[in-house]
Amino acid sequence: MVDLLKLRSAFAELSADEPRLFSAPGRVNLIGEHTDYNEGFVLPMAADLRTYVAVGLRSDGEVRVHSVDLDESAAFSLNQHPSSSQPQPKSWVSYIQGITHTLSTAGLTFDGANLAIASDVPIGAGLSSSAALEISVGFAFSEMAGLEISRLRLAQAAQEAEHVFVGTNSGLMDQMTASLAQESHAMLIDCRSLQVTQIPMRLPSTAIVICDTRMKHALVSSAYNDRRRECERAVELLREKRPDVSALRDLERDDIDLLADLPEPERRRARHVVTENERTLKAAQALKVSDVSKLGTLMVKSHQSLRDDFEVSCRELNIMFELALKQDGVSGARMMGGGFGGCTINLVDHEKLEWFAERMTGGYEQATGLVPTINVVQADDGVSELFI
Repeated sequence: MVDLLKLRSAFAELSADEPRLFSAPGRVNLIGEHTDYNEGFVLPMAADLRTYVAVGLRSDGEVRVHSVDLDESAAFSLNQHPSSSQPQPKSWVSYIQGITHTLSTAGLTFDGANLAIASDVPIGAGLSSSAALEISVGFAFSEMAGLEISRLRLAQAAQEAEHVFVGTNSGLMDQMTASLAQESHAMLIDCRSLQVTQIPMRLPSTAIVICDTRMKHALVSSAYNDRRRECERAVELLREKRPDVSALRDLERDDIDLLADLPEPERRRARHVVTENERTLKAAQALKVSDVSKLGTLMVKSHQSLRDDFEVSCRELNIMFELALKQDGVSGARMMGGGFGGCTINLVDHEKLEWFAERMTGGYEQATGLVPTINVVQADDGVSELFI
């Protein structure tokens, strides 16, 4: 839990003014992985792990930032283009520079700011700490400057910041979740139309448990972009026979035979996306009727597809996945996020939570030498201002 007194104290080192406080959640994705940038379907929820920002305005054209968690400070000028300024891209400050710049194209005008930031969203664990940072800062700046901007446009500005200033060609799921989520609901997002269907999380005897492998392989960013290019290449080849196909979203289970002529790895990448879209829609229906068994089965199949067809799992994720399925009270499990490390998401009977945590911690440490972090999460609200 973030210590808000410590956050305020960090802000006081930057300014004597009283700050306003904002926060945005991390993202937990029940199912629908690597489908968002293929214009498909995803089923995320916001997690009650959040990034908090204390903000006050300046008048000298500077943005000064302090990260409580990293104990690092940075500053940049609003007159400096993010792509050519320090720090280098993929620094944590790049996300702040990026969202500041993209919001300026949407009409944001102000003369600088002081920010203190603290978070309990783990970095590099697949819970989208980057979107939580972008959205919390972007919303804070918009509110402070009096910019009227929709939650969707805010999400799009954050996505653009990742594309242009960080170099990750992400889909829009993470930013939309951080912006638009509702407490006690999951969100079925159609990533083509951007329509959101809020689905109540009525799973009274089931907990959503996140198991962090504590592993993040270095190739995750480049491999993510590689997978996106492979999907785009599959579409190019498919259009030779099906000109109506503009994204892998346009294919359904009955079209699987069309993939037979694709080269590898494009064939398997496309097969994952097509089957994952189907699984996600079925999972949304299962969640609507509180069918935990069906939801869990679909999650297991999702992991297998991500492991075998999309090839974004790794040894640690597979160990965590297999270990979970051996435990009593587990209805489903799968890797979550971009891949190559991070977390698994698990459906666990409330009565078995303590047993599950003990068995997972001991078994995973024995297999890998790493001690996992295990969190039970609730479906939380999107970005908001705190009045305390």
